[in-house]
Amino acid sequence: MTEAEQQQRFDEKIEAEIKIEPRDWMPEEYRKNLVRQIGQHAHSEIVGMHPEANWLTRAPSLKRKAILMAKIQDEAGHGLYLYCAAETLGADRQDMIDAMLEGKMKYASIFNYPTLSWADVGAVGWLVDGAAIVNQVALQRTSYGPYARGMVRICKEESFHQRQGYELLMEMMKGSEEQRAMVQDSVNRWWWPALMMFGPNDADSPHSAQSMAWKIKRFSNDELRQKFVDNSVRQFKYLGVSIPDPDLKWNEERGHYDFGEINWDEFYQVISGHGPCNRQRIEQRRKAQEEGAWVVEAAEAFAAKREAAKAA
Repeated sequence: MTEAEQQQRFDEKIEAEIKIEPRDWMPEEYRKNLVRQIGQHAHSEIVGMHPEANWLTRAPSLKRKAILMAKIQDEAGHGLYLYCAAETLGADRQDMIDAMLEGKMKYASIFNYPTLSWADVGAVGWLVDGAAIVNQVALQRTSYGPYARGMVRICKEESFHQRQGYELLMEMMKGSEEQRAMVQDSVNRWWWPALMMFGPNDADSPHSAQSMAWKIKRFSNDELRQKFVDNSVRQFKYLGVSIPDPDLKWNEERGHYDFGEINWDEFYQVISGHGPCNRQRIEQRRKAQEEGAWVVEAAEAFAAKREAAKAA
């Protein structure tokens, strides 16, 4: 089969909503695009453990500590699923990790912000994981089979994360005036970074158009961001806190909420490595690599020993 015929067959599968599988022929740019997106997604799950781990030893009760521990463990599992999905495309996990540490691969900008109070643990669960769910539910229908199937379990667990975050904030809103003020302060700080999670506006996104043509992405950045805003308004009202956006208002003609302009200068500063916690996050990951190297070496030695025993 010629390359032109393989390309035609690939295009027909995409059009017919047939999943592309690891052994199928695919354009090299499709593969590279997937490795970039899945790799960055995996990095985000791993780096995303750090803001919450900041409060693990300071959780106000054993119950809250156990919930937070389970959530962090889930994120580690999500990273594993995603690295494995990238490996089905021929990517090397360590190469992807090295690329992140060298600043050649990115992770979600939201994780370069600090968790300053216990309420931030709830805000991360509710807003950050809530934004992630809006994006990831659509990825269950992405055109690459292993990625789509991995997202099914990830979405189920992220839904739990969002609910526990919201429940945590609901409990705080039943508490003292200081606790309620802490919740408002937290959502004031996390709302805009959560909107930035969807990436730049469609006109400024270098990968969106092609990713949507290949059905890697099913909705544009701006469509997903609008859905998140629309979903959030009622949740804010029920919680009893204000959305920190004076320009937020219902647009009857559009059937959606209008919202204020995102600070894109801040967004590009953070993704270029100049956010509040960029350096700290990379150092944490580099330290984890160095201190965990013996585990990898031990696992490889055990695997080699087992293979040698089988061959004997």
